[in-house]
Amino acid sequence: MNSPRTLYQKYIDSHTVCPLDDQGHVLLYIDRQVANEYTSPQAFSGLREAGRQVWRPGTTLAVVDHVNPTAPERLATMADAGGAQQVSYLQENCRDFGIELFDVLDKRQGIEHVVAPEQGLILPGMVVAAGDSHTTTYGALGAFGFGIGTSEIEHLLASQTLVYKRLKSMRVTVSGRLGMGVTSKDIIMALIEKIGASGATGYAIEFAGPTITDLSVEARMTICNMAVEAGARGAFMAPDDKVFAYLQTKPRVPQGEMWKRAVAQWQALYTDEGAVFDREVVLNVDDLEPMVTWGTSPDQASPVSGRVPDPASQADLILRQVMQRALHYMGLEPGTPLSGLVISHAFIGSCTNARIEDLRDVARVVRGKRVASHVRAIIVPGSTMVRAQAEEEGLAAVFLDAGFEWRQSGCSMCLAMNDDVLAPGDRCASSTNRNFEGRQGAGARTHLMSPAMVAAAAISGHLIDVRSFAVEA
Repeated sequence: MNSPRTLYQKYIDSHTVCPLDDQGHVLLYIDRQVANEYTSPQAFSGLREAGRQVWRPGTTLAVVDHVNPTAPERLATMADAGGAQQVSYLQENCRDFGIELFDVLDKRQGIEHVVAPEQGLILPGMVVAAGDSHTTTYGALGAFGFGIGTSEIEHLLASQTLVYKRLKSMRVTVSGRLGMGVTSKDIIMALIEKIGASGATGYAIEFAGPTITDLSVEARMTICNMAVEAGARGAFMAPDDKVFAYLQTKPRVPQGEMWKRAVAQWQALYTDEGAVFDREVVLNVDDLEPMVTWGTSPDQASPVSGRVPDPASQADLILRQVMQRALHYMGLEPGTPLSGLVISHAFIGSCTNARIEDLRDVARVVRGKRVASHVRAIIVPGSTMVRAQAEEEGLAAVFLDAGFEWRQSGCSMCLAMNDDVLAPGDRCASSTNRNFEGRQGAGARTHLMSPAMVAAAAISGHLIDVRSFAVEA
C-alpha cells in the first residue's frame, strides 16, 4: 500500500524525469513557461550562441508587461530606448523560435500572471516555471508554479526540464470568517507578518481550511502571489469546483469530452489523509483587520488601527537595527498612528491586485466621491481584457469621475521599470506586493494594502480604515 502523499509530493512525483542524487535533486519536467521582455533576453541569446532551438515552443507564452508604458493612449512606440530594444528583441526571438507572443497592441496583452490564467493556459496539476518570482500565483488554480533565473530559463527553453531540489512542505490552515472590508490581501499580509519574510524559505506552502474554500479564485490568486514574500518557493491550493467553473469559460482550456476527462483527473489533486507536513501553521481570521505595512519589507505590517512600532522594544539587536533603518527610510517615528499618515500617491495595479474583482471593490469605495486634491491616484488594470471588461461594466467611468487616472495594462508602478515612477519622498498607498527601498522609485515610500484600502486612502488623502470610511460615507 502506498504511503499518503501531500499534494506537493504529487506534483513533483508526477513530473520527475529521473532522480539526480540522494540530496533531493531531480530532473523535473515543466508543462508550461511564460516569458517576458525583461528576464528572457539573455536566455534567448544563450540559445542563439549555442545554436540550439526551443524544444517545445508550443508550451511557451511570451508577453510584454514590465517595461511598456501604461499611458491612457497605447502606442507601439516607446520613448525609452532600452525598453524599446527589449520589446523588439522579444519580438525577434518569438518570431525566430516559433513562440506565441502577446505584444503591446494585442488585445490579450497584460501582466503575465493575469494573462495566463484568463486565457486558460494554466490548468490544475501543471508544473509551471517562469522568470518572475510571482509565478506562485498559479497555485490558486491547483497548479504548481515557481520563479526561475535567466540561466534556468535557457535550460528550460532548450530541454523542457529543470534541475530541481525538492522543498520541505508547509500547510497553512486558515479558518474564521472575514469581516466587512477584510480581504485575501489582508490574510496573506497577516501570515507574512506572523511567520516573517523568511518564515517559509525552503518550503512549498499548501493553503487549506474553510476560509480558503470560501474565497473566489481571484482572491486565492492574491494569496498565492504574495506567499513568495514569506520566502516560499511555491504556494498552491487543491483545485475545487470554483476553479473548474472559473476555467471552463476560458478560451484555451480543453473542450467537450477532453474537458470531462480532465476534470475527473483534477479531482484527484488533493493531499491524502494522513500525509505529514514538515510544518503546520494555523491562522484564524475572525478578528483580522485591514493590514498596512509601515516598513520596507512585507512582514513589517500591522493592522491599520495600530501604530508604528518602537525598535527599542525589539530585543534582537539585528532586528532592532533593521527596524531603525526601515523607519528612517520611511520617515516615520515610533508610536505614530498608521491611520492618518498623509499620502501623495495611490496606486492600484500589479499581478497581485489588478483583476476585475479588485476593480469592482475599488469602484464600490470611490463611487460618487473625489480623490483628495493633493493625491495623484492611478489605476492600471492587470490586462487589456480586464480593462475592456471594466469599461463595459461602467467601472472605468466611476474611476474617471472620481479623479483617478485610468491607464493601460502593465506592471507599471509596482517596480518603477517604466514611465510610472515615484520621486524621492513620495508616499504611496499601493496594492502591490513589495515595499522594498526604491521599489517604486529611488527614495519613494510604499505602504502595501488591499485595493479597497488604497481607494479609501486616495479619497481621504491619508491612510484610513476602509471600514470606518464606508461608515463615514
